[in-house]
Amino acid sequence: MATKTPSLLKAQTGVLLSEWAGLLKVSHAKLPVASDGHLDASDREVVVDALLTAIEGAYCHLHQKRAGYANDPVQALQLLRTHAADMSEAEFHMAVTGIIVDLRDAHTIYAGPKSLAGAVAQLPFLVEAYGSTDAPSFLVTKVGHIKLIKDPRFKPGVLLETWNGMPFGRAVAIHANRETGGRPDARLARALESLTFRSLQYGPPPDEMWVDIGFRDGARRPLREVRIPWRIVWPGSPATGVRLGAHAALRVAVSPAAEQVRRGKKLMFSGKQWRAENQRREMAREPGWLKTRFPDALSAKRFRTKALGDIGYLRIWTFDVENHEAFVDEVTRLVEQLPAVGLIVDVRGNPGGLIWAAERMLQLFTPNKVSPTRFSLVATPLTRAMARSAFNRMELEPWITSLESAISTGEAYSQALPITDPSWCDDVGQRYGGPVVCVADANTYSSGDLFCAGFVDNEIGPLVCVGQATGAGGANVWTSQDLTDALEGTEFELPRLPDGVSFTMAFRRAARCGDSAGVPIEDLGIAGIPYAMTRRDVLDGNADLVAYCAQLLAGAPQSSLHVALRKSEVTVTTTGLDELEVYVDGRPVEAARSITDEVLNLPRPTTGKTLELVCRKAGVVVQRRRLAIE
Repeated sequence: MATKTPSLLKAQTGVLLSEWAGLLKVSHAKLPVASDGHLDASDREVVVDALLTAIEGAYCHLHQKRAGYANDPVQALQLLRTHAADMSEAEFHMAVTGIIVDLRDAHTIYAGPKSLAGAVAQLPFLVEAYGSTDAPSFLVTKVGHIKLIKDPRFKPGVLLETWNGMPFGRAVAIHANRETGGRPDARLARALESLTFRSLQYGPPPDEMWVDIGFRDGARRPLREVRIPWRIVWPGSPATGVRLGAHAALRVAVSPAAEQVRRGKKLMFSGKQWRAENQRREMAREPGWLKTRFPDALSAKRFRTKALGDIGYLRIWTFDVENHEAFVDEVTRLVEQLPAVGLIVDVRGNPGGLIWAAERMLQLFTPNKVSPTRFSLVATPLTRAMARSAFNRMELEPWITSLESAISTGEAYSQALPITDPSWCDDVGQRYGGPVVCVADANTYSSGDLFCAGFVDNEIGPLVCVGQATGAGGANVWTSQDLTDALEGTEFELPRLPDGVSFTMAFRRAARCGDSAGVPIEDLGIAGIPYAMTRRDVLDGNADLVAYCAQLLAGAPQSSLHVALRKSEVTVTTTGLDELEVYVDGRPVEAARSITDEVLNLPRPTTGKTLELVCRKAGVVVQRRRLAIE
């Protein structure tokens, strides 16, 4: 992994923000400028014109944002163009950033100069909230490199009272105004997520070089205060992540700023795992957890509960994986090692990633075929020209007919079609037969939203949500370079951006399936059973949350199906089922038979490639397994 720091300790401590400001040769109060230190009047026109062309012609949420926020980014950019040359460098960047942030869309971001690419400003502690959303309490849950904090009493568990002399809750609310998110609760959740870790590629640096934190190390203890300086680190990209320029990069749904923040937190608090990533070997995140080939993305273990005894727990930290087939295979391997009585799939804080990886995984937890999310393009002359281009035929050809017909029908969007091939959502089949509950929060974003939407819309199990709903990132995101390449040779070619300037944009709009078919995900998210985190959750490994989910799992119907393929026979073990069907290459080999809780020995098929066993309970398919027999 490429970083600008030669050792783990130096990577974790980074450079002081004051040192970085000196390196940039700008005052700290100003936004960093482009890598050559200057954008002249023509450069600024290029930036504004490129954003105007992209937002007016390709931004898939433009209609929704105009209606929802009474905000017109196109008019704002046109006004900015008239006086951009009279602005200072900092004023120009701040104006552009403000217009984009007002969209409340974490997919659509104006990126900073190359010199800040991948940089994260950090304070060496993590803050989490518990209690009601109306009156939350704020705790320090992790501290990294205690030597950077000059008060030995500043430890996990201390209650945070003030931030630079301001009530802590007020400081979070003010920071939320700079965050993206369609709902107020989503902005507050992201503000807390990024309060002590901030992406400098996709936003301005902190306003201060250090922070004075007021805290109590006990409910009745006096208020103490400690000054902690900001530092900058480069956590790098995961070795297993999607590579820029790869075909899969066009199929991502991710908050790039949140992904950089996630990596910064891993560097600070899980440094050994961060350092070991390039070794590409199985490893466990912590003792007691299962080893995995995707340690940046996955964690799995058993939890002992009162309601069910041992249950399974799978944490999906990110869907940023290049090899989706290996990723799904690894999830299969992990869940097959976990207890079959119930499973918690936790996607809290997941910033998204490869759409295929998220949607293909759903089939592992259901006997039914999974319907993936549908995506549409805004119907404009630009998207029609892009879809007609031979360069984009492989990517956009399915949408071209409906884009063309929108000229006469007046439809605002193209037909909604899946990005994930539906056949891929049933190419592995069910691998976990116990009941499953999904846990999300307002920081579950993008492909994390898509996973939760698919989980609910395909009726896999209940969704428990910390907050009102998931983060509400409903789009496939493209970079400015992706758009530039796709528009080359059309009448809407984007100008070459000045060095160091770039942006990302929501390009294809996501809509749900099932009973919620056609409902957009952007700004709405996926609602679930509400849950408020407790002090025990944030300090003791989600203990109350796990217990709550175990109660939900205990109330779900239980059944099981285990299949062992032997040399001359197939051993089938069932519980809680009353009917069995056997298929070879999709064709039934015998009439459905009645079963009880028993062990059956069936003859192994001598021909065919695929054996499939389907089990019903009261006429409903509840278990299905597919095996290769060649």
